[in-house]
Amino acid sequence: MHKITTEDFNSSENMKDLVGFYKKLTEQQEPLIRLDDYYGMGPAWLSIHYEDTVAILKDPRFIKDVRKLQPTQEQPELEDRSEKWEWSINFPNMLDSDPPDHTRLRRLTAKAFTPQMIVNLEPRIQQIADELLDAVQKKGKMDLIADFAFPLPFRVIAEMLGIPILYQHKIHDLWVSIKADPSQDHQAWIKAYYSCIGAALEEKRKHPTEDVISSLIHAHDQGDKLSEPELLSTVQLLITAGHETTTNLIGNGMVALQKHPEQLALLRSNYSLLPNAIEELLRYAGPIMISLRFAGEDISMHGKNIRKGEMVLFSLGTANFDPKQFSNPELFDITRSENDHLAFGKGIHHCLGAPLARLEAKIAFSTLFRRFPDLKLAVDPGDLVYNHSGVVRSIPNIPMIF
Repeated sequence: MHKITTEDFNSSENMKDLVGFYKKLTEQQEPLIRLDDYYGMGPAWLSIHYEDTVAILKDPRFIKDVRKLQPTQEQPELEDRSEKWEWSINFPNMLDSDPPDHTRLRRLTAKAFTPQMIVNLEPRIQQIADELLDAVQKKGKMDLIADFAFPLPFRVIAEMLGIPILYQHKIHDLWVSIKADPSQDHQAWIKAYYSCIGAALEEKRKHPTEDVISSLIHAHDQGDKLSEPELLSTVQLLITAGHETTTNLIGNGMVALQKHPEQLALLRSNYSLLPNAIEELLRYAGPIMISLRFAGEDISMHGKNIRKGEMVLFSLGTANFDPKQFSNPELFDITRSENDHLAFGKGIHHCLGAPLARLEAKIAFSTLFRRFPDLKLAVDPGDLVYNHSGVVRSIPNIPMIF
């Protein structure tokens, strides 16, 4: 039997065929799969089924804050993670925290993501979408990611946060560089990224306005404040998560629709199906493949002993193909009625920006199909290359013609 390793997640073929990959994982006949190493971060347990994944997401014994698991005099056996997890330790944010820190950080940030705030963004999102398509219309072709799916949510979140224009361009260029060359020195890239965000924060301190960053800088909520590292990391998280998920939802979703012409024709004939179609795209072609927790104590699961401090991964991508949760999960069906997918997680870490991502996807797909009724892939879908970063499943280049 094939032993599952990190290379299986690196495989473009596996990322291209999640149904087949789920079957490969289930062939292990183990609900918890032991990985010897995950991207250089050490050994880990991997949960692949929907029910187990939800249980881990909701169980407070599985924690996010790696700082709680550093070796101490009382627990010298724990691995020293200070180098591997340097950024999480030194720059904590709500994604890498547990209550009460998580509660405080999420409460401060959530003020920017109220339902009314999201609704108010719709005209601006539509304007940006149209501007981006205006720029390529005469060419009759575009790269969906570079020309549309990346700049749309990036500009939305950058403006929403209040990043000064100069630093919007600098951060944009950093992201373009890492997407163009993922093999570059990641530590150097991360340092440049944080440095640029830090400079943007200094600019906002001097010239505050009515925006998210200015309010975070002056955050006071029931006596709580954001520390400087938390502020820096929170803004970094909002920029990153604020565009990466939507970029790859648009990209992966467009390819899924193009590979299923009968579903695309159905959507084009009845755009009232679009909200439902987006939920099915999130399930079937969602960008977030892997998330992780650490065992905050010794935990027994499926007869396995998960020791305190061990890493526990769960595959949101493959859990969305679990036949115990979804009928005919391998079928892409934009009319699917019961669709409690895990694309945005569950529990206290459920994606704060989910309503924004859904709105951006709705505007993106409706505008693309309305503006370009003959839009189609310029290459065979089988020629597209899928990437997996350890977290996100993406297609870096999607050439299209119209």
